[in-house]
Amino acid sequence: MNASDQQAPPGRSRTRRVLVIRRIDHVGDPVGLALLESPETNGDAVLERLREYLGDKLRLVKAEVSHGEIVVEVESRGWTEEAARMAAAARDLYRKGARRAALSMYRDALELDPLNAEAILRLGLALAQQEKFAEAFAALKRAREFGAHGVELLVAMGRCAAALQQGATAVRYYGEALQIEPRNFVARRGLCALHGRMSEI
Repeated sequence: MNASDQQAPPGRSRTRRVLVIRRIDHVGDPVGLALLESPETNGDAVLERLREYLGDKLRLVKAEVSHGEIVVEVESRGWTEEAARMAAAARDLYRKGARRAALSMYRDALELDPLNAEAILRLGLALAQQEKFAEAFAALKRAREFGAHGVELLVAMGRCAAALQQGATAVRYYGEALQIEPRNFVARRGLCALHGRMSEI
């Protein structure tokens, strides 16, 4: 499917990126429902849901829907170098304990460059640590779509999903984390807690 062109604001560097949107990350939300649509018979509705999810700062170039995922190509205009420097400075601030300032700086970095994977990942991880699970989960999903990966991400997503009463999804995330790092204590503990909770139902 090809999306119609939209004009991007001038004066910024242009970046194109291929994102992978997974069904497991969007169970029960509009994007997850788009994966259930037939692109042949309802392609316009799928594109509209994707545009709404991506927001007005990312231009949808094309989308390919397959079982379990949507591969999309997006374009944005932003100040990528400035955003990268700001994300690095925010991470340094967070390590030093200036967490509120760091969160604000991560958000500013994403205003400069909506495709900055480091900023969205670190924002999501920080929000999860502060137990702001809904906001954290949304950020971590986007980070994964931008190409972030690894045990830290999966464990954080599992924690968010569990806190948001998405037990089956949390089990999947913890399971993926343990495939990478079988002895990860946090993932094992989270998985045991979920199995215990499910056995009580």
